[in-house]
Amino acid sequence: MNKILAVNKLPDALNRYIALFDLDAFFVSVERLQDKRLIGKPVIVCGMSGRSVVSTCSYEARKFGVHSAMPVLMAKHLCPNGIYVNGHMELYRKYSKMVTDIIAGKAPVYEKASIDEHYLDLSGMERFFDCYKWTQELRQFIIKNTGLPISCALSVNKTVAKIAADEVKPNGTIFLPRHEVQAFLDPLSIKKIPMLGEKTFQVLSSMGISTIQMLRETSPGTMKRLFGKNGEVLWEKANGRDDTPVIQHRERKSLSNERTFEKDTSDRELLERVLITMVEHLAYDLRKEQSLTSCVAIKIRYSDFTTRTAEKHIPFTSFDHLLIKAIKELFETLYPGNLPVRLIGVRFSSMVKGSWQMDLFDDTPQMARLNSAMDMIRNRFGTDAVKRAVDINTPKKD
Repeated sequence: MNKILAVNKLPDALNRYIALFDLDAFFVSVERLQDKRLIGKPVIVCGMSGRSVVSTCSYEARKFGVHSAMPVLMAKHLCPNGIYVNGHMELYRKYSKMVTDIIAGKAPVYEKASIDEHYLDLSGMERFFDCYKWTQELRQFIIKNTGLPISCALSVNKTVAKIAADEVKPNGTIFLPRHEVQAFLDPLSIKKIPMLGEKTFQVLSSMGISTIQMLRETSPGTMKRLFGKNGEVLWEKANGRDDTPVIQHRERKSLSNERTFEKDTSDRELLERVLITMVEHLAYDLRKEQSLTSCVAIKIRYSDFTTRTAEKHIPFTSFDHLLIKAIKELFETLYPGNLPVRLIGVRFSSMVKGSWQMDLFDDTPQMARLNSAMDMIRNRFGTDAVKRAVDINTPKKD
């Protein structure tokens, strides 16, 4: 049964109207469309190797303590009678595009935040339509035309819409006007605030701060001293404030990088180091944009300007080690050696929106944490702050 929380009075016209449409247990829902026997069962979507981790799981499986990014072996211990399904990213991409196409045809401004989340900015529509009724009609249209369960929250900004959508899942709806936002947020755990990480949670918990109300009543100065600019942002979110715009969706088709050498070179080790450096930078950009790629390519231009290219299709990923492996395999097949190279390049294409956790079907949690740690260092100190050992002596771009 749908959970519907709403009021009859619409908020003032000066307020923003931001909606979040969030597909419920998306991968599992798609698998259930293919096999009706999975409906109502504890379903875990993951890789099939013993070192894989859970990508997503049904709400029935979550009752056993299973969650995303958990090692599959642990999930099987908690839920031995669960149904473990290998992921089908191409299929998920197809259904994600179906939802995006529906929203694109009806919404004035939308942002595809991930493979299963879309933000809509309906501000101004309240002069002509009941915005909440409009979102309900769109939600029903999506369900009817895709068969996928989807939750929707309408409120005054992205943060509140995100928290509210999580609270009414699965298959729920909610409308929170400005004057009801704080009463809704206050009793919730601070863990509900988007982007509040585990370390920040531990620090706040040690201070006795457990609810959003308690965080809101903490002085912004204290939050800034403890966590810097991020502390101020968290305090604003606890107060139901977030000016982040809904950025009109533009599907990026590819990422690429090229290097033209000052002097032509046939140094194979140097060429490989340059390729690895390019892959690391592009993979970092992928993760920043919350995107995955399924096609990698290299380009080599020789001293006589002859140009050769090669590409390879791979499972969707944004992990350095998988992308480096694919690029090195292409390089081995394309470069015969001993020929002077003028330019070398790398290109990622066939991209789809999705967080890095979505490509964990065949990767270990340790590798996921490594990529996350490296990204944190790069975010703070720059893209060249951390490199693989093989990359350290790579000359800067000319």
